[in-house]
Amino acid sequence: MDSTDQQLIRLLRADARSSIATLAKRLGVARGTVTQRMRRLEDAGLIVGYTVRLRPDVQPQSIHAWMSIAVEGNDARTVIASLLGEPGVAALHDTNGRWDLLAELRAADLQELAQVLERVRLIRGISQSETSIHLQTYRAA
Repeated sequence: MDSTDQQLIRLLRADARSSIATLAKRLGVARGTVTQRMRRLEDAGLIVGYTVRLRPDVQPQSIHAWMSIAVEGNDARTVIASLLGEPGVAALHDTNGRWDLLAELRAADLQELAQVLERVRLIRGISQSETSIHLQTYRAA
């Protein structure tokens, strides 16, 4: 994945409804290039879907979970790119200590959370993970 792919993913994360023409213009490349790169990223499993992101208070009944992730060797960039393409990952944080990454997960129900966990655990470069379901907030920021 090169810098153009990374910029494309960044643009799609900001607005997955952007047209190919708009993406091409912002990247300074041809529309065919954008189409080809999106197809390649999808085929490689880096883009696994397109979704709508809602404000957290819009879905009060959804399940929130935190996944602590250990990354093998120097695979952090690949793992991060894959996680950023996962629709169930609401936010991703770099951290220190025992775990390398902390992913905030969102799912409509336990079945959907199980599917998210299954997809994340299949990402190459993840050596270990631990997930905690958010039960209650005592103090909101």
